[in-house]
Parts: sequence; structure tokens; C-alpha cells
Amino acid sequence: MKAVTVTRSGGPEVLRVTEVPDPEPGPGEVRVRVFAAGVQPVDLAIREGFRPPGAVVEPPFVLGNEFAGVVDRLGPDGSGWQVGDEVLGFRFLDSQAELVTVDAAQLVAKPAGMPWEQAGSLSASGQTAHLALTLLAVGPGDTVLVHGASGGVGTVAVQLARAWGATVIGTASERNHDYLRDLGAIPVAYGEGLVERVRAVAPQGVDAAFDAAGRGTLAASVELVSDRSRIGTVVDYPEAERLGVRGLRGPRTAARLTELVRLREAGGLRLEVAEALPLERAAEAHRLVGAGHVRGKVVLVP
Repeated sequence: MKAVTVTRSGGPEVLRVTEVPDPEPGPGEVRVRVFAAGVQPVDLAIREGFRPPGAVVEPPFVLGNEFAGVVDRLGPDGSGWQVGDEVLGFRFLDSQAELVTVDAAQLVAKPAGMPWEQAGSLSASGQTAHLALTLLAVGPGDTVLVHGASGGVGTVAVQLARAWGATVIGTASERNHDYLRDLGAIPVAYGEGLVERVRAVAPQGVDAAFDAAGRGTLAASVELVSDRSRIGTVVDYPEAERLGVRGLRGPRTAARLTELVRLREAGGLRLEVAEALPLERAAEAHRLVGAGHVRGKVVLVP
């Protein structure tokens, strides 16, 4: 099969689309023929040499941690699924390929009317946003500041916070402000003067802040939110430690993903796919995501 392979740590130029052996599902696993696989900022970080806590990964390896496709083979005890089932799911690495094997418990059913590109873009960003807002205890009556609100994680975070009863202020470039208004957020431009702009639209104060962008936004959040346990990031962990705020991490689960799919099916979650590119254009996909101006997600389509 074809797969997006990291040959050595570095920039997008180190990516290669290579032929690798077809994976075979082990006990409790199924194999999925991938129709779409999302590209996450963490993919770029891993390509550059970052490793999540406890992970040992040596090149060459295949990138990607979210996907959607069709079950095409069952491993021993791969119960609960049948060949031909349409699914979306998650695993650490190996998803940006024509085939991926995965624990059967890390899949959920794809609704028939859900486009493949959206299905392949949901798991990582959606679960990151859901987990972060849960850890920050976002709920009815809160005013929440979401940094990077027009990106893949931010798009879901804005809508979840709104669904959970919060008022949302979202930072983004001005070209995405109408988009944020459509999602139900109050947009503000990032950069110098951010604290004053947020205070102008939220004179009642800000209860929680979620950073999905980096770029120094945690320092602004500390000025705006009095309770540092309700400030968190999924991007800038060193700065979080320095400021005494939260680096947000936790497990992905099929139950969390199922909740997101149901919300999308009920019309409460809009998913934006900026680009759907073939595997051979993986380096271009990485450059788009790395530029930090993508609205929603970039996905690869094998």
C-alpha cells in the first residue's frame, strides 16, 4: 500500500509517499481501507521530532492519527464490525495510508450522509476540543475565550462550548470573523492589544480560556482569567508550566467520538474542510497546516 512516511526528522521535505507492506489485523483489531485522513498540528510536531510522553518512535514511520473508511478485514476476535462497515476512528500514527489496522474499540459507525472528508477530520480535533472543555469545566453561564477559534480544534471547541451553554469569544484573523459569527462566537483579532479587545466585548469578565493556537496567547489569558486552573493549552506545554496553567492531555475514547458524531447528526456541529489533497501532496498539506491560517481542517484522500 501507499503511505505518508517520515524518513527523518525535519520539515515537510522529509515526507515521502512510499510503498509499505499491507498491515494485517491482530487479535481484537480490524483493518480499514482509508478514504480520508486528517492532518493535525501534532503530525507536524512529530515529523519535526516531538514525541508524546511515553512514545518511542524512530524513522521511518507512517504519520496520521485519525481516519475514516470501510472495514475490509477482521482480525481474530475483531468483534462488533463486519466487512463493508463504514467507520471513523483513531489510533497513534499509521493513519495517512491506504490501509490502517486499529483496535475494534477505537471505531464508531459513520453516518450514511456524512461526507468522507468530514468523517476523516473529526476524531482528533473533535476529541481534543471535547476533552479540553471538559477539563476546564466549561458549562452554562460561562464566558470562554478560545484561541485559534477558526482552526480544526477551535471550530469544534466554539460549537461545543455554545452547546454546553457558554458565551464564546474566539480569536482569529479578521478574514475568519464572519465565519466565527456563523458558529456563534464573538470574534476578536489576535496580536497586540488582544487583552483590551477581549475586555471590550466581555466587560463581565472571562471565566475560562482554551489555547488551540499558541503564539503567546497564554500570557494574555492569564491577564483575563483569574482562576489559572481554568486556563489550558493543547499547544504550548512549556509556557503552560512556566505560567502555572494547565497543559491539557487525556485519552481519546469511542464514547467521546460517538457523542461528537451524534451532535453533528443533530445539526449542532459544523465541520469545515479547507482542502482535501491526495497522499502525494502530503508535504503541501503540512505547509498549509503549518502556516496557521487554515479554516477548519486539511485532509488527505488516498
